[in-house]
Amino acid sequence: MVGSTRPDLRLQERLALMAAHLVVALVALVVIGGATRVMEAGLACPDWPLCYGRFLPGQQMNLQVFLEWFHRLDAFVVGVALLVLTGVSAFWRQSLPRWLPWVAAGSLLLVAVQGALGALTVSQLLAAPLVTAHLATALLLVALVSGLYQRLALAGAETESNSGPAPRWWQALAFGSLLLVVGQCVLGGSMASQWAAQQCLSSGDGCRWLLAHRQGAAPAAAAVATLALSSLLLPAHQSQGRGLALGALALVVAQVALGVAVLRHQLMLPGITIAHQLVAALLVALLASALARSYGRPQANLEWAHG
Repeated sequence: MVGSTRPDLRLQERLALMAAHLVVALVALVVIGGATRVMEAGLACPDWPLCYGRFLPGQQMNLQVFLEWFHRLDAFVVGVALLVLTGVSAFWRQSLPRWLPWVAAGSLLLVAVQGALGALTVSQLLAAPLVTAHLATALLLVALVSGLYQRLALAGAETESNSGPAPRWWQALAFGSLLLVVGQCVLGGSMASQWAAQQCLSSGDGCRWLLAHRQGAAPAAAAVATLALSSLLLPAHQSQGRGLALGALALVVAQVALGVAVLRHQLMLPGITIAHQLVAALLVALLASALARSYGRPQANLEWAHG
């Protein structure tokens, strides 16, 4: 389109790269937080935001302290990176997609909420509702930043591949699958924050939480399987969305296997439990990416490409 302003594709590529690193950092944040809980290290640092009154508690450092300290460090790095992303997207908003400053600011706000919940979690001695809310906020961040990265990558693409949207029924299915999986993850986090699985296996108490988590897995898995199988009907330009959906199905299979292994070993192997949480975070990231991809390339950039 003659007379339209072409965006700074190099800037968009750099911001997309930053967003990609943020997704990795956020997935790591969820996993390290899960490892902190599994290793009973949630109160290894008795104060907040410092640890034993220091940025680096060298004298008190052990595995538990390291997990809690590194979890906070990762969250700090994520917060700084999102602050930079928000500032850059606001300053150069005329050369970037209009939605970017708002989504970046929303992500930054979620990080602030996450930090506040982290502080309350420590001060309230790991109260279960706060721990669950802390996890839910982290998963929302994973989904939001994953979608942000995909939209930035599409907006900065110079070719017209993958330009068209997926059918609306598939978009709705992707959104529903994401909601079910996030809900299932939050339910699992609520169960874990109350140590319900351990109580159920040891004394038979709290088994309703474990049963609810197992029952909730069925509709979430069915939704992802339906999404993946129906992706075979998508047009050729949605090949990347199809790949993401099929990857999500592979993660569901791995997640079910890990869940069975966790119960078979009666939660005695922390590595399996942490892997279970890693796959859950990756699954949220892939489904959010598939949903973002399903809307196709932003129309404005198609006009710039033709300009």
